[in-house]
Amino acid sequence: MANHKNGTIYTGVTSDLPKRAWEHRSGAVKGFTKRYNCKRLVWFELHSTMEHAIMREKQLKAGSRKAKISQIGASNPDWRDLFFDIAL
Repeated sequence: MANHKNGTIYTGVTSDLPKRAWEHRSGAVKGFTKRYNCKRLVWFELHSTMEHAIMREKQLKAGSRKAKISQIGASNPDWRDLFFDIAL
């Protein structure tokens, strides 16, 4: 989740991405995303198990901001909100 292009980035893991993204978008989740207005889903990965997803989340969080921006830019150069691409 991000607040705008090249802005504040939030990285998390969930088993229900549309629901969790909606919670962040609507401000229902107190904390980092609400404080920094991170409402835009700009990048996501799907994993076969929660264990793999958590390992990847830790890897991303340990990485640099530059690496995260590069990862987002590679697949979503305009930082377009992907929420409506995944929401049913």
